[in-house]
Amino acid sequence: MTARRRWSTEEILDAAATLLRTDDAESFSVRRLAATLGTDSSSLYRHFRNRTELLRALADRILRVTMDGHRPEGDWKQRLTALALRLREAFGEQPQLAAVWGRYGSGGTGSRLVMEEVLQALRASGLPDREIPERYHRLVVLLVALISSEAGIGGLTPTEYEHGMEQFRVAVLGADPERFPALSHFARDIRPLAADRPAVFEDLLAAQLADIERRIP
Repeated sequence: MTARRRWSTEEILDAAATLLRTDDAESFSVRRLAATLGTDSSSLYRHFRNRTELLRALADRILRVTMDGHRPEGDWKQRLTALALRLREAFGEQPQLAAVWGRYGSGGTGSRLVMEEVLQALRASGLPDREIPERYHRLVVLLVALISSEAGIGGLTPTEYEHGMEQFRVAVLGADPERFPALSHFARDIRPLAADRPAVFEDLLAAQLADIERRIP
């Protein structure tokens, strides 16, 4: 009898990432992953205790790859902006994992590397230590929300995107002016959520950094 192959942790993560490229986190299961690898679920549970732990490991690997070779440059605002853009680009290449990051978080080495860089940049700003934890939290929540939201749009198929745009046009341009007077007034200027997301991302990030700068003595 041929011995069943033993898969390494990285090979399992590779297969899971590939499976998620054609699926979403909600329908992802350890059983489906095991079937893809030609093994049984019990062999995967030797590496990960449950589905959530596996998904967190996937998200953390994105963070580790993002931070690999990262060299902070410039002042504290430039450091935070560069980090934010690197994270957006990394998760943009696999948007399903952005949703995983937003929902489950991480907690591994990649997460600690990101946390360390954000905290060091905030300390370099001159912000009092007592205010750094709160500002760190606000900044990271903003980044996770923006990246997850942008990745959600990026993960749509062309057909899904066009369907959503058509629904948007019907909802906005077809709004009853008696019931929705303000919406009717601004209808031709209101833009869909998918419009200019990179610029909006950078504007909101810059606003958050400007708010931090105002708190520096």
